[in-house]
Amino acid sequence: MAAPRSTVRIARSIERAIIPSYRCSSVASLAARRHYRSLSRLPLVGLPNKTHTHKTSIARQPKRAQSSLTDNAKPAPTFYTEDEPGKTALFDLHLQHGAKMVPFGGFSMPVLYSDLSVGESHHWTREKCSLFDVGHMVQYHLDGPGAEAFLESLTPAGVKDLAPGQSTLSALLHPVTGGIVDDCIITRLEEGPKHLFYVVLNAGCREKDYSFLSAAIDKWDHSMNPAVHLRHLQYDGKPYGLIALQGPLAVEIMASALASTCKVDLKTWYFGNAKHITLALPTGESLPIVASRGGYTGEDGFEMSIHPHQTVDVTKLLLKIAGQDRLRFAGLGARDSLRLEAGMCLYGHDLDDTTTPVEAGLSWIIPKSRRSAESSGFNGAETIIPQLIPTSKGGAGVSRRRVGLVVEGAPAREGAEVLDESGNAIGKVTSGCPSPSMKKNIAMAYVKNGMHKAGTELQVVVRGKKRKAVVTKMPFVASKYWKGGASPG
Repeated sequence: MAAPRSTVRIARSIERAIIPSYRCSSVASLAARRHYRSLSRLPLVGLPNKTHTHKTSIARQPKRAQSSLTDNAKPAPTFYTEDEPGKTALFDLHLQHGAKMVPFGGFSMPVLYSDLSVGESHHWTREKCSLFDVGHMVQYHLDGPGAEAFLESLTPAGVKDLAPGQSTLSALLHPVTGGIVDDCIITRLEEGPKHLFYVVLNAGCREKDYSFLSAAIDKWDHSMNPAVHLRHLQYDGKPYGLIALQGPLAVEIMASALASTCKVDLKTWYFGNAKHITLALPTGESLPIVASRGGYTGEDGFEMSIHPHQTVDVTKLLLKIAGQDRLRFAGLGARDSLRLEAGMCLYGHDLDDTTTPVEAGLSWIIPKSRRSAESSGFNGAETIIPQLIPTSKGGAGVSRRRVGLVVEGAPAREGAEVLDESGNAIGKVTSGCPSPSMKKNIAMAYVKNGMHKAGTELQVVVRGKKRKAVVTKMPFVASKYWKGGASPG
């Protein structure tokens, strides 16, 4: 008997979204392609009725973005509130593992688990491997003949130079001021004619970012530019899952989980690159997963974007394959101390709308190809390009810079005042905590230009007392990203 038309439509939508860019190793997996195409011949059992599921999803969700600007920025993400926070696909699994949930970025997220303290979880990540749920992050696909130029108009990234599978850290920028709307990861999935990009943005900025992007697309469309399409990455109204496998054992765990048909060479899969992979689920080969080598901890690892039907299954698979001796869940508490040791910024604290990439110590996200007046053309270039040249060499320079600090005594927290040795106020702390790895108190701060050199002695006011602080190069703890060399596992 022929499959119902709704089943065929579901299968074909999966194939259109996934198969064109699917690469496992350097050659597409024929077995995987046959598997997804066979969906069109399956009975309806086990597959959702698309219309019914979509209506149910909208009914239970607090607020779905509605764009009156353009149809080229749909579907949009769901916006949540403190009264009705979002839940990732792993919410119930977190509770089963003894998670303490807290509000974060509009979601209810795990801060720690009953098996390990924050400090213990931090060390576990550095020594073994942790699994972080980052499904609160916002994932987009952006494509079209104008996609490259559109992204280069909003960010300082060298988007046109990205090869398929290559990622870059960048930032959405405000016009004129060059202030950071949000930091983001941009990955090229396909070259022309589709020009497909995968963009990941912060959860706490989801409404602001969507408004910014949809308004930019509306303006782009009305300027006779080549078409651009922005789509929140979801299926039947449910967002794709996103998990991070972080730590020195991540590579061996990944190797154990790969499907037999997925011939990925982990030794030549370097930091900053993404691949389409499949995993060996108990029910068979998984749907393709976009996996990026990297993460937010300074450790080697992988971030995996997973179809919403399989987010829980993939997570359970990794936990089971690795076992509790190698892999455990980790929450926001460990994530924050890990990222601070790695010298990574947290938007809304170390970055905001008033901060430029140069002030934030992120000049490296602006490649040489985008630094001339002729080739820049991105939002805020008229402010940012002159900042790249210090005043001593005839440029505008900057008046403040982000620095790392090692603080004596009590830890310095966000908002603590930074003083020079004479007691003059020269800046503020934006992030701070005790470093479990260093057994010292570390912090990030913005200080007056000229006071930013490593070794400069300053003071930080903590609980009404002046504490000695020394400007220290970041990362505080050496990163272990896989860039080749000794075996990763």
